[in-house]
Amino acid sequence: MTHPASIPTHAPPLGSSPVLQQRWSEVTFLHWRVDPSVVAPHMPAGCRPDVIDGSAWVGIIAFQMSQSSFFGSPNVPWLGNFPEVNVRLYSIDEHGRRGVVFASLEASHLIPVLVARAVFGLKYQWASMRIGQRDGKVAYRTSRHGNPAASSHIIVRPGHDVAANAELASDPISTFLTARWAFHERHLGRTIYCRNHHEPWPLQRAELVYLNDSLMAAAGFEGLADRAPESVLYASAITTVFAAPQLR
Repeated sequence: MTHPASIPTHAPPLGSSPVLQQRWSEVTFLHWRVDPSVVAPHMPAGCRPDVIDGSAWVGIIAFQMSQSSFFGSPNVPWLGNFPEVNVRLYSIDEHGRRGVVFASLEASHLIPVLVARAVFGLKYQWASMRIGQRDGKVAYRTSRHGNPAASSHIIVRPGHDVAANAELASDPISTFLTARWAFHERHLGRTIYCRNHHEPWPLQRAELVYLNDSLMAAAGFEGLADRAPESVLYASAITTVFAAPQLR
């Protein structure tokens, strides 16, 4: 079980040259507490659920991706600019390395979907998606091509209480859920570990205005969307860089 004091608040050095850079903006984090046994079957070999206060967590993360570039090249203007919604879990491997496990990922451009599947084994799905902002609220909609029942409609209202948002920097649950600088994935019969690096999230508390989601159920987590999430957070933007994947 993770002890709150052991959760790092800043990314360790990447350890190798970056191969990919991206900007993530209009980022919403919705999280539900679950028993660790619920997520354990979804862990790659050599990993187990990362747990805090006796709970594992299932998250829906929605954001806009942009300014993608490879090996320091110029940004890829169209191909690297699209919304994404993922269902994710939290892992720790036998070496004590924490990460994210993606139960599903939705993206609106087909070519990045195919590349991510082939290179990383990530469970990307091609979807029709859009993000919009109005009256202080941010809305996300996604519907998977070939399976429109796998969809999500999320509306949040980010909070602007400076003192309340500042408290998030020392909140162990918020740090546990967002300070994740790697992912674990099963690919070609092996578990890979892929590091990333970015500055701490500029987190804001947020209000969930509306949720109609079937992505979690499609990923194997029935019923979660029927209850309110225990954590609702928002961040305006960060830039992240990825290293090449490593074998676990």
